[in-house]
Amino acid sequence: MPLLSVTEARALIRGALTGSGLLTTHAGYFTEAILDTELSGLEGHGFYWLQYYCQHLRSCKVDGKAMPEVTALTPSSFRVDARHGFAHPAIEAGFKHLIPAAKAQGIAAMGVHNSYNAATLGYHTGTLAKAGLFAIGATNAVPTVAPVGGSRPIIGTNPISYAVPAPNGEIAFLVDQSATAVAWTAVKRAAEAGSPIPLGWALDAAGQPTSDPQAGLAGSMAPSGGVKGFAIGLLVEVLCAALAGGNLGTEQGSFTENDGKPVDNGQFFIAIDPGALSGGTFDATVAKLVRSITDQDGARLPNARRVANQARLAALGLEIEEDLLARLRGFA
Repeated sequence: MPLLSVTEARALIRGALTGSGLLTTHAGYFTEAILDTELSGLEGHGFYWLQYYCQHLRSCKVDGKAMPEVTALTPSSFRVDARHGFAHPAIEAGFKHLIPAAKAQGIAAMGVHNSYNAATLGYHTGTLAKAGLFAIGATNAVPTVAPVGGSRPIIGTNPISYAVPAPNGEIAFLVDQSATAVAWTAVKRAAEAGSPIPLGWALDAAGQPTSDPQAGLAGSMAPSGGVKGFAIGLLVEVLCAALAGGNLGTEQGSFTENDGKPVDNGQFFIAIDPGALSGGTFDATVAKLVRSITDQDGARLPNARRVANQARLAALGLEIEEDLLARLRGFA
């Protein structure tokens, strides 16, 4: 497959987005998020999803020129209306208020509604951690997960993420996980390739485990840890729909189809200034916690693989399928 340097990949992403109708002022944070995802080795979430962003811009499913509206509800709480535009510009606009508020008040929260696919949630929580804040983030999605004992999907994969800051703008560690055993994209890509999936990834329409990705897409994703995974997904639904004002999963537009219907989901973030709250011991305690893991042979921190991939792929280059590269260049 073709290999792209970081510079070439950045130009491709930005060109595809702006060439499809995204405002250039919205392209910076969005481009870096997609590039970071691809560098992290999260195949199926970077270049692969970029084609859908571009298609949805051109079909007017998402408004690439929407200007997010940030409303300060209190000195430490904010409501962001993405106005049927992309999540990334809305989150970026909200963070300009959330970060200083968390540092001034000790803790601050932000909800985003009328939004869109936030993609790799850890990029957003990581941004807050690099600003010195302990961050928690969540985003809901179209329904792909049935309740335990049921067969009709009610909630999405509904990822939740938290990022722990370290001194000098570093991230001590970061967790980014869906409420399902694997990401929905993994099953979708297996279906496109005609490949079977491992048992435990998805359930068929009758609620039985299946190795057929098409049956899994027609049925339900398997929640991680059974009822515990569904419970986490339900928490995300409350945060992002009931609290932030996004649509319930069952009311959202498709994340993939060019149906002209906005997704209008929600995101929710909490940022905490750890210094004063911990009595000044946060960094030392986190460092001790990290060492207790990394000192063990074979053990690794959450996100360690992504960090290693970023260094490796920045040096080696990023692989991309030829037909996808041609499609993205066409958008650009």
